[in-house]
Amino acid sequence: MAEPFADYSRYYDLLYQDKDYAGEAKYIASLVSRFSENARSLLELGCGTGKHALLLSQMGYDVVGVDRSSTMIQSANQNLASVDASRKGSVKVLQGDAQSVRLNQKFDCVLSLFHVVSYQSTNDEAAAVFATASNHLKNQGVFIFDVWYGPAVLTQTPAVRVKRMENDGIQVTRIAEPNIDFNQNLVDVNYDVTVTDKSTGQRQQFSESHRMRYFFSPELELFAKASGMTIIHSESWMDGSAPSANTWGVTFVAKKTADGSEA
Repeated sequence: MAEPFADYSRYYDLLYQDKDYAGEAKYIASLVSRFSENARSLLELGCGTGKHALLLSQMGYDVVGVDRSSTMIQSANQNLASVDASRKGSVKVLQGDAQSVRLNQKFDCVLSLFHVVSYQSTNDEAAAVFATASNHLKNQGVFIFDVWYGPAVLTQTPAVRVKRMENDGIQVTRIAEPNIDFNQNLVDVNYDVTVTDKSTGQRQQFSESHRMRYFFSPELELFAKASGMTIIHSESWMDGSAPSANTWGVTFVAKKTADGSEA
């Protein structure tokens, strides 16, 4: 399978310009203060274009963001350079794989947002990300992440979706067609993207497939335990309700309670 975000990353910020980054950053900050009261240092695995990292730094956190996509990191650095330098905290972004990056630094909290954990489609990949989180956490530090939640995915089932966004220069149309593998807990989301230059009418088209894994609480508890962490909380993303068949995105909080195999 081709590397996800190879072409897609160039239009990522436009496609998600309607995403409530400010509200999400406040939500994450509330979880951090709730479960790691004195936390200041944050590591974000899969930081994308740096929108969450920037907002969290403006709230006073020192943030390091990591993403494996060089295009994403380039966009993140542009986003960071374009804002007021008078941030309360610091922020920097680095290219690296969430499965294998080792920064030789400990953090109060590790974040992995916007379903980055669900991009880990095999047990080995998921275990590697949990090991990375544990490796970078201080004792009693917390790992906050969200996933596609199995009961909701199987109840609602993925559907074809069309999204159109535009700016002054281009219009982007994205068609997402999912194929579910019930035996492997996987959904292949096949994206067909058309980019139209509004001044010339010229079109560029490309396709990408993003493989997503939906998770259930017991398996996440096993991944956490194997890496020296314990799941201490779960809730529906953003609204705080109990996970259910109606909550596609669920947030989990794991606390580091032991060294684990790599930490």
